[in-house]
Amino acid sequence: MDKLIEVLNDIDDSIDYENEVALIDDHLLDSFGIISLVGELEDVFDISIGAEEMTAENFNNVESLWKMIQRLQEEA
Repeated sequence: MDKLIEVLNDIDDSIDYENEVALIDDHLLDSFGIISLVGELEDVFDISIGAEEMTAENFNNVESLWKMIQRLQEEA
């Protein structure tokens, strides 16, 4: 999960990702940030994030992002 935090900090280092923050619900990531994040996650974790994965449930916090990454890695 440390690598995920590192990727998130590269996108926006003003957010304290270690604490339970609602990235989508609290509008901490805008649409450009999400698109950037998807590209970085795909590159770093060697996964493919389809449109069906682009939900608030998957992107709202670090824990949900990490679960999605792990699931996509297992499916690959």
